[in-house]
Amino acid sequence: MKTYALVGTGGRSGLYIEAITGKYRHNAKFVAFCDTNQTRMDYANRQLEQSGIRRVPTWKAADFNTMLDETKPDIVIVTSMDRTHDDYIVRALHAGCDVITEKPMTIDEQRALRILDAVDATGYQVRVAFNYRYAPHHSKLRELLMQETIGEVLSVHFEWLLNTEHGADYFRRWHREKRNSGGLLVHKSTHHFDLMNFWLNSTPEKVYAQGDLRFYGRENAEKRGVTGSYPRAHGYPQATKDPFALHMEDSAQLKALYLDAEHEDNYFRDQSVFSDGINIEDTLSVLVKYQNKVQLTYSLNAYLPWEGLNVVFNGTKGRIEMKIVEMSYVNAGGKRENEGSIEKAEITVYPLFAEPWKAEFQLGEGGHGGGDNAMLEDLFGERKDDPLKRAADHRAGAMSILTGIAGNLSMQYDKPVYFKDFELVKRLRQPK
Repeated sequence: MKTYALVGTGGRSGLYIEAITGKYRHNAKFVAFCDTNQTRMDYANRQLEQSGIRRVPTWKAADFNTMLDETKPDIVIVTSMDRTHDDYIVRALHAGCDVITEKPMTIDEQRALRILDAVDATGYQVRVAFNYRYAPHHSKLRELLMQETIGEVLSVHFEWLLNTEHGADYFRRWHREKRNSGGLLVHKSTHHFDLMNFWLNSTPEKVYAQGDLRFYGRENAEKRGVTGSYPRAHGYPQATKDPFALHMEDSAQLKALYLDAEHEDNYFRDQSVFSDGINIEDTLSVLVKYQNKVQLTYSLNAYLPWEGLNVVFNGTKGRIEMKIVEMSYVNAGGKRENEGSIEKAEITVYPLFAEPWKAEFQLGEGGHGGGDNAMLEDLFGERKDDPLKRAADHRAGAMSILTGIAGNLSMQYDKPVYFKDFELVKRLRQPK
């Protein structure tokens, strides 16, 4: 049985707590929780007790090393704020632990180099929780491309839509500050850029990006005639009729995790999406040229009527179109199995000089199109051979964030950014 310590007991941690106290309780057990906030750790322990499992010791973030020394976990699960991932990953590796980290692995090149150095120095492993790789429709697309169903892929158009419930949520919480999250090109698009690397079996050569804050934020709201700004939903009558407001008192989980924990750290989970202080983009366009010469056009918009994606692959023998509509949700605001669950999934193959046909696949059940359950089985269940090679290590984690990092640099300097100029890429492309 493997032992686990978890650092960061916010909303995303519940995925791992429910897995280890439920289906995988005979394969895995927690030995410690770590966070900056005691109230959230106490809530995590109540989840254990509700599953008939004894509480585990809790440690404040400043005592992370002491926790590792005294509890000696086999594996550390990192679900803390993005900008802190590298610190916990590096210290866990040097303490003799493997690591499972939520995406993004980290938010900039220097932090990623620290992780790479620690992996090289210690020999321990980092797994990045790219659940979207495991969703059956994404796996099916990988299979079709591996079989050269449309011949050699020449170009891709990838459009991701975030709606006014899930998309807006990134502008209520700590993600709204780029120093915490790297912006949506790193925090959210790391999923999509990883899928592209995964689908194409290649990595970028050149990136050019444009982006701006066009919908959210106080200035944009005022331009549209929206007035009556308020800093947060709780305690402000102006928020009562605002469809963008998050009312944490209406969700037992959000209340316990955040509203009841505010007295410790003054973290407000329900900030107005039309307030000041937002410095990430909500409208993004990216051009990518891959090493295998594939051209990608990518867009991300965070204020649309529905949630999901359109992706199109054009090849020498035809075209593949995939459309996915996901269920709308607020992170930790409802049942976990509904987060990103599938409302519609369709893959159509258009061969040259032949009739189009629908690819057959089993719709995934549960969060993120079934990706959550399949990933958890890979992490905590019996390991099986996977011809699709969906498990993602630190190299995959680094390559996925680098597309977003390059995009941020491209927006900053208004010019293309070349992967060959990254020290991290030079290291990653060296023979193993």
